[in-house]
Amino acid sequence: MDKIERLKEFISQFESVAIAFSGGVDSSTLLALTANVLGNERVVAVTASSPTVPSRDLEDARRFAEKIGVKHVLLDLNELEDDNFRKNPPNRCYFCKKMLLSRITEFAELEGIHAVFEGTNADELRGHRPGFRAVSEFENVYSPWAMFGFTKDEIRWLAGEMGYEFADKPSMACLSSRIPFGIEINEEKLRRIDAAENLVIAIAKVKQVRVRDFGEHAIIEAGREEREKLFSIEIADRIVEELRKLGYKNVLMDLEGYRTGKLSET
Repeated sequence: MDKIERLKEFISQFESVAIAFSGGVDSSTLLALTANVLGNERVVAVTASSPTVPSRDLEDARRFAEKIGVKHVLLDLNELEDDNFRKNPPNRCYFCKKMLLSRITEFAELEGIHAVFEGTNADELRGHRPGFRAVSEFENVYSPWAMFGFTKDEIRWLAGEMGYEFADKPSMACLSSRIPFGIEINEEKLRRIDAAENLVIAIAKVKQVRVRDFGEHAIIEAGREEREKLFSIEIADRIVEELRKLGYKNVLMDLEGYRTGKLSET
């Protein structure tokens, strides 16, 4: 029996499941697969509506849940209420994940849902992922991709086999990951980062972007294959003009381009 069949067998043992659903490749594929195994009526997609979530990701999540016909619930969440998170330590993601899973498990218990799935994959266990530690603190929360050894590439392949166009969608991360550790996070910074990234996407037509917030300085990371889209003088001037309106005095570009975990190294 291959691991896809073993994963399906694992899913089938649950009467009902709530999926921690961000709208990214991992959670979208997990949601679709779980709905295929259990049926749409036994699955609920639960998305955090939070200052740390990019607005474009919330819209992607809404569209996909609607497309496949799964009930979609938005839970209001504000990680900034937690002093530990707001201070932005290197284990910031632990506090975020713990708050998120606490809210989803509370929701699941009230709704009589038997388990919660979240989308950490096997590759992520090898990186800086303090958030995954929070998963082990909850009895009925499972990480099926990690449990059965699915890598990101394998999940993208499976999404493609299932016919979903998001299979090659760029990796996602919460907006707080754009702020260097040790610099306090607040809602104003998060809104500015969200607006800045949306502007870069609209102007340069890139799919993947991070705007790292260093106070007065914005450092743009585009997808490595998309960097040339920012090399036009006209495009660069428009981006600088718009980001200065948001309060950045200096707008810089990281010539290396986007690479996961880069800010953790600084």
